[in-house]
Amino acid sequence: QVQLVESGGGLVQPGGSLRLSCAASGFTLLTFSLFDMSWYRQAPGKERELVASITRAGGSTNYADSVKGRFTISRDNAKNTVYLQMNSLKPEDTAVYLCKAALGMDYWGKGTLVTVSS
Repeated sequence: QVQLVESGGGLVQPGGSLRLSCAASGFTLLTFSLFDMSWYRQAPGKERELVASITRAGGSTNYADSVKGRFTISRDNAKNTVYLQMNSLKPEDTAVYLCKAALGMDYWGKGTLVTVSS
């Protein structure tokens, strides 16, 4: 059973930076490098939205318009980890950030809370 654990969230002032990590484990016949990985976020009272995604080999990335130029997704297949570097954070970035692994079916982490406030 694939398990995803997010970390790195916290309270940050507007304009600040955070780096989120998502560590994957529980692989048996499959390996982390086969999964497309994504970061989603869900703010209170709002629907979950895709923030960024990266293909299995890391050759292609995709970002929501609201985070382009500020967030960077990356992965380290040797460490079974995907990252989200978040710069120039805004109050509207406040949300629970969740990691998703996709390969035929989706696996989700429980999320890490990011609060952007002065």
